[in-house]
Amino acid sequence: MRILSGAVALLGTLLLLPQLAAADGVLDRIAKQGEIRLAYRDDAAPFSWMTAGAKEPEGYSVDLCRAVAQSVQAELKLADLKITYVKVTPEDRFEAITGGKADLLCEATTATLERRGMMDFSISTFISGAGMMIQPGGPTGFDQLSGKKVGVLSGTTTEQDLKAYFAARNITAEIVTVPSHSEGFAQLGGGKLDAYFGDRTILQFMLLKSNESGKFLLGDQFLSIEPYALAMPRDADFRLEVDRALSRLFRNGGAKAVFTKTFGGKSHPTGLQSSLFVISGLPE
Repeated sequence: MRILSGAVALLGTLLLLPQLAAADGVLDRIAKQGEIRLAYRDDAAPFSWMTAGAKEPEGYSVDLCRAVAQSVQAELKLADLKITYVKVTPEDRFEAITGGKADLLCEATTATLERRGMMDFSISTFISGAGMMIQPGGPTGFDQLSGKKVGVLSGTTTEQDLKAYFAARNITAEIVTVPSHSEGFAQLGGGKLDAYFGDRTILQFMLLKSNESGKFLLGDQFLSIEPYALAMPRDADFRLEVDRALSRLFRNGGAKAVFTKTFGGKSHPTGLQSSLFVISGLPE
């Protein structure tokens, strides 16, 4: 009888162990290890990129994540908080969050209902949309793309929207996926693509930085509207802390300062983005 009772007690303990482990949330891990892990991409300027020779990534979303890290450090009353940067790609960025490799995804991430089934998202941080880049003399409208080769970054909502748009309108274009925006630009410039689709803000920023505004043209049409947010593991307490930090940043003008730092003093947010600066400043 004692042996049986011991076995039952041991079984109960073993069953309880996963629950105890699961009780430790993201904030608990950050407090214990004194480290927060920020995932970034090196090819998603102006939201997330790494300059050659730089020690840390930069960009609008990266700076927002760093502000969140400062808020978390203050909330947890940590004397020091180490920031570890985790490089990701469009293909493995969500795995970094769901697989426990990173705490925040700091790049051009569209919040969708499907993705919310796998992870959490912060309040909206930016409003953008997908558009089409061409060379002078190329197709100027989406309805002119039948029979053309059209590039798009793989593993993105833009790829999904592009396929759905073509299917709904019987546009028989060949969709070519590329691993990076730089590769998309190269293929478009080399004549391998007739058009390249991507986030309009990213495409505009790349044009400005590359000084190739005469070589490429950005169409006026929008394929989609993309609400960006910071992705994170499913953890209500951590999401609240992230949203608290971002809300304060939007309320006190910090988000506008990050915008100016990223895009330059002469740049002005769109009407949608200006509205977001107000809407995302949630009250306490």
